[in-house]
Amino acid sequence: MQVLTEVLDGRWAAVRGDIREQMAAQRPPEPCGLDVDQHRALVSEQLRQLADTGRPRLGFPPEYGGEGDVGGAVVSFEMLGFGDLSLMVKAGVQWGLFGGAVQSLGTEHHHERYLPAIMSLELPGCFAMTETGHGSDVQSLRTTATYDADAGEFVVHTPDTAARKDYIGNAARDGRMAAVFAQLVTGGRSHGVHAFLVPIRDADGRPASGVTIEDCGAKAGLNGVDNGRLSFNHVRVPRTALLNRYGDVRPDGTYTSPIENDNRRFFTMLGTLVRGRISVAGSAGNATKRALALAVRYAERRRQFYGPEGEEVAILDYLAHQRRLLPALARTYALHFAQEELVSALDASQGTTEVDATRQRALEARAAGLKAVTTWHATGAIQAAREACGGAGYLAENVLPSLKADTDVFTTFEGDNTVLLQLVAKGLLTNYRDQFADLSPIATARFAAEQFVGAVIERTAARQVVERLVDATPARDDDEIVFDRGWQCKLFEDREQHSLDGLARRLRAATKDTAFEVFNTAQDHVLHAARAHVERVVLEAFVAAVDRCSDDETRGLLDKVCDLYVLSTIESDRAWFLEHGRLSGPRAKAVVAGVNQRCRDLRPHARGLVDAFAIPEQFLRAPMLAGGEDG
Repeated sequence: MQVLTEVLDGRWAAVRGDIREQMAAQRPPEPCGLDVDQHRALVSEQLRQLADTGRPRLGFPPEYGGEGDVGGAVVSFEMLGFGDLSLMVKAGVQWGLFGGAVQSLGTEHHHERYLPAIMSLELPGCFAMTETGHGSDVQSLRTTATYDADAGEFVVHTPDTAARKDYIGNAARDGRMAAVFAQLVTGGRSHGVHAFLVPIRDADGRPASGVTIEDCGAKAGLNGVDNGRLSFNHVRVPRTALLNRYGDVRPDGTYTSPIENDNRRFFTMLGTLVRGRISVAGSAGNATKRALALAVRYAERRRQFYGPEGEEVAILDYLAHQRRLLPALARTYALHFAQEELVSALDASQGTTEVDATRQRALEARAAGLKAVTTWHATGAIQAAREACGGAGYLAENVLPSLKADTDVFTTFEGDNTVLLQLVAKGLLTNYRDQFADLSPIATARFAAEQFVGAVIERTAARQVVERLVDATPARDDDEIVFDRGWQCKLFEDREQHSLDGLARRLRAATKDTAFEVFNTAQDHVLHAARAHVERVVLEAFVAAVDRCSDDETRGLLDKVCDLYVLSTIESDRAWFLEHGRLSGPRAKAVVAGVNQRCRDLRPHARGLVDAFAIPEQFLRAPMLAGGEDG
């Protein structure tokens, strides 16, 4: 399966290979059985060791000691998803969120002063955006940073409990500084949310003056991450604490910005932080791979009930068990290739000083959609893997319970998935306007009511391949057509186009008086349209990956895996396809039969498909797999 591993490793194969070698040379610590304090101490030490490898420098600018490889940095974080996810999250907070905020929102002064210390972990930091009362609605954050022109300082203040910064990684134990998102107020006027660098601990580790730090305590998972709560009581920071790439305040209190429109400025600032969302999707994907690798290995070893030959049958030979694991494995492959395309787009976007607003919005929408579907898939697939291992899968020593607990929160951090899919649907409607940039239901429906809204399918890198396949689709019987890639692509495309057209018509029916009601009533439609779009994009990424595979045997295997992704996706949404005349009754039955056929076809390759992920073996050691024949 070496060729398949090479296809999966893609553009950043060297980064993946280097990290695998480093991981293979280390004995992974065992967080199982540790209490919260012990787990935090372990992860903190692991973070220090990670800093010493130099890998966190990958994504930072060369002029400050980095390597300028944004895509490589994301892949590096993804690889941490094979191990203790607390380390991945803590590393993501330090170098992705805190370091990313300084890099993306700060200017030369901040870069020179802070980036070297952030990269080396000399300055552990936090990303303090979410508040107790506001999570997804970042524009409505209540923390204030009011400029005092006489003193040349900002006064950062938490006006009430709802404005307390909550769930902040690195805050409870290790963080010394926070990138605090607050309403910038000067001259009595608010200029919207900006980020400020605020010290939260002194050199001795005590809370800084005016800063209150609380511990969130034990969580359902990720207990190696020291999540905390931060409150500020008129904390003063210098004027230069403002990360001022997109908005600055002169000594006399005059506010300036290269972007005049408040909404556009806000979304531009948030857009620069998209790397964290992409990293979460990749890490969730790798945690899913680990769970499926464990479950497939177990399913090849575990035997239940006697077959016609008089011997007990491996549970993976049962179709019902194949259906538990193999469609999930096929979707994992599909999402892997979509993630690879997304990381390449991010690398191209952040590797240039020229900002293309249209491309940036497309990147943000795709990142939002993939983060949502990948983390939801992780939740479902890891649960399926746990169940597929029976009682053994419920034992902490066999890893699956910690994977289940640690990934559960991925569906709601770095953006609540339901809100993210609304963002995707919004981005698919044409005639984008400034007032439509606000995610609030009223603004969205009002814009739709005032404009003629059409829906389009954007062109992707795989479109030429897809269009060639669609054009070549012959007329076939139901049992054969379901395996035709052109028919599959056309079906996904039709579903997306129809869903978007219908959504546009529903929103256009709104008036200013009925805007909220119309949008709220259409939210199920919004989410379906967004998911249809993301699943089409994922399919096209898979098609492109198969097309560029030069090894015939590997390509044939990937073709079957792609079939299983497509047909299991159609099967799960059969009601829509039948209701809208896209499938006849006999063809819908052929889809179900096709899923069964591809499960049987892929059964002999199941172990090879999970081995191709090349997960370091020490992360696949579990007592339930010990002893006897190894698959």
